[in-house]
Amino acid sequence: MWAGQMLCEALNWVIKHVVQEERPHHELGEGFGFPSSHSQWMGYFATFLLSHLTFRHRFAPTGWRIVDVLWRSAVYMGLIGWALAVAYSRYHLLYHTPRQVIWGLSIGVLFGAWYYAVIEIFPVVWPTSVFGRTRAAVLGNSVSTWFRIRDGWAVWEDGGKEVEWLQWRREWERSRFGVRPADRSAKVE
Repeated sequence: MWAGQMLCEALNWVIKHVVQEERPHHELGEGFGFPSSHSQWMGYFATFLLSHLTFRHRFAPTGWRIVDVLWRSAVYMGLIGWALAVAYSRYHLLYHTPRQVIWGLSIGVLFGAWYYAVIEIFPVVWPTSVFGRTRAAVLGNSVSTWFRIRDGWAVWEDGGKEVEWLQWRREWERSRFGVRPADRSAKVE
């Protein structure tokens, strides 16, 4: 996701320097105004995250379907609302024109959808494609191993959160009964 953010920012810089459209008020902000980088970034961020929540993430169930649906809807609406609020703020604070904001948001949404497909969907659907082989090379090399770079969603539906939580819970239960983490070989009676 963060590499995509850097690519999205680079795309914004290129577009701004090709189009060279001024901001509505020169005294507010530096550089060119088209497209709004804040709007573009939020479009990218919200689209990437919404795509991930839709296609790969599994929310922990509460046991009540209505609560699960309401929670998921609240998360989706919160992300969309946040993106729209940031985009609107760029216009409201007079940094950009409505056109610059709408284009920024639109470019971000399109880039987010494209980047998510290339990075997350294509490697899973076609693991022997260039996308799948690239992902395997990035995750399987010694440098990635040394930095502990991983893709939890390639292994677990929830990115490993349930396994991580269960591990924490076991350690927490052990600590409640006086077994310190350093004494892991000791048995709890």
